[in-house]
Amino acid sequence: MSMYQKMVNVIEQKVTPMAGAMGSQRHVIAIRDGFISALPFMIIGSFLLVFIFPPFSPDSSWGFARSWLNFSLTWREQLMLPFNLSMGVMTFFISVGIGASLGKHYKLDPIMTGLLAFMAFLLVAAPYKDGQISTQYFSGQGIFTALITAIYASEMYAFLKRHNITIRLPKEVPTGVARSFEILIPVVVIVATLHPLNLFIESTTGMIIPEAIMHLLAPLVSASDSLPAILISVFICQILWFAGIHGALIVTGIMNPFWMANLSANQTALAAGNVLPHIYLQGFWDHYLLIGGVGSTLPLAFLLLRSRAIHLRTIGKMGVVPSFFNINEPILFGTPIIMNPMFFLPFTLVPMINATLAYIATKLGWVAQVVSLTPWTTPAPIGASWAANWAVSPVIMCLICMVMSAVMYYPFLKAYERTLLKQDEERNAQESNSPITAN
Repeated sequence: MSMYQKMVNVIEQKVTPMAGAMGSQRHVIAIRDGFISALPFMIIGSFLLVFIFPPFSPDSSWGFARSWLNFSLTWREQLMLPFNLSMGVMTFFISVGIGASLGKHYKLDPIMTGLLAFMAFLLVAAPYKDGQISTQYFSGQGIFTALITAIYASEMYAFLKRHNITIRLPKEVPTGVARSFEILIPVVVIVATLHPLNLFIESTTGMIIPEAIMHLLAPLVSASDSLPAILISVFICQILWFAGIHGALIVTGIMNPFWMANLSANQTALAAGNVLPHIYLQGFWDHYLLIGGVGSTLPLAFLLLRSRAIHLRTIGKMGVVPSFFNINEPILFGTPIIMNPMFFLPFTLVPMINATLAYIATKLGWVAQVVSLTPWTTPAPIGASWAANWAVSPVIMCLICMVMSAVMYYPFLKAYERTLLKQDEERNAQESNSPITAN
């Protein structure tokens, strides 16, 4: 048995079942749904950073730049309000989204479950002192607390409902009123468990739950911003996709909490005029590692357009436009790349090499860091610049990654093309030599 066949067997027998189980796990789905629910608000909030912090030097003497900078400084407080009520409270949207998703799974009222999850988060993450509520953990620092409390509240609601620990009203009572009374006991249980727990942890450690969670996860959050973390996450994504499993959904579901926490830290540093602390965020993943889709296949789509094989040239024509917007299923399944041994090495290594180049260049200060959340369908050079507050250096980095991708894909494509052309020649020869039967 060849090495490739052994690898395929391992993927099919070990990796595929495990990845499938993880991808269909209700909490993983709920977390993914929570971030998807929050995405529109966070994208708009991030976009406002462009107006709040113009992409010009503070010492610029250009009239247009000077006017924009002065406008931003004069109205900074007013411009920050929409940002603070979107990116600044991302945990609100995520909590409700996770609760609603789990509510649907357990056939509970999604709205009530989402609101219960939201209340559970506020109980532990919004300390009240001197007549004011602290908002410190409403943004990225409260991400992990939002995930934990939303899952806890939803699971507790489902547990109580499953064991008929609820208030039942006569059928004549309107449905809305009945649902309001049905959730009374879950609300009491959440308050009676989370609030005392928060007070106990604060009295023993001096930290409330969100602070304690971030303290415990600090090494993990720091490790998530390293080159090994990038390479491992990319490798897992590529292996799963090569087996036909949507690896990006699994990887992004795991990485999203870390990305959002790091994005919030970068935005805080930007607002304070400090050095940005983090490199590996969703904008880095989308616009350097997934250029044209998973595997960075946009350059490959251009190469297919000039292929001598009719099949490959046709796939290139079908796939090049969607690839501009990072949709590359026509390329993956039409070429095909999925389970094609000819493309295993470039498909796996291209994004990993691009990741290494982009990470080192950013670490050295040659490429601007990500401060905004962008839609994943944004074309790579535009999205790379947008994510870094419209800096030019990410565009150059993105173009370098595209050239590197094309160079690495080219020899494997030519070898595959020769195989197809040879098959076509053999088929044509067989057809020409076959006897023609008269009617």
